[in-house]
Amino acid sequence: MYEPIRTKSVVHRLGTGHGDHHDYPHSSRGEALDIQLAGHLAALLAVTDELGLVESAERIAVQVARLRGAQPVRVPHAPTGDTVTLHQRAHDLAARALLVAASRADTTAAILAAERMDAHAAALGSVGMAGAH
Repeated sequence: MYEPIRTKSVVHRLGTGHGDHHDYPHSSRGEALDIQLAGHLAALLAVTDELGLVESAERIAVQVARLRGAQPVRVPHAPTGDTVTLHQRAHDLAARALLVAASRADTTAAILAAERMDAHAAALGSVGMAGAH
């Protein structure tokens, strides 16, 4: 009555999505977290450079280089934005980096991120107190 299908379906030829991705690059969860952590730290580095915090920027750059395997691109420039906004942005980026570093169990990056959070929180507090007088 009918002729049975003798060829494999498109799904079988292209893969079902269950481990048949031989042509796609794979990364482990750890590698993905390293990439994410390097991105957060690179963004923190850019803001830190903009704030002119040279020593802190150098410490962050070391961690970015460790995670990426290459020195980060840096463009030195004078602060152009509102320092309160820059410190808030840096605090937020450090918090994200801390979260990823803790998830990855990267103690060195976690300590650095926590220190940067504290420093930016203190800077925000001193700016807030100066504005209150």
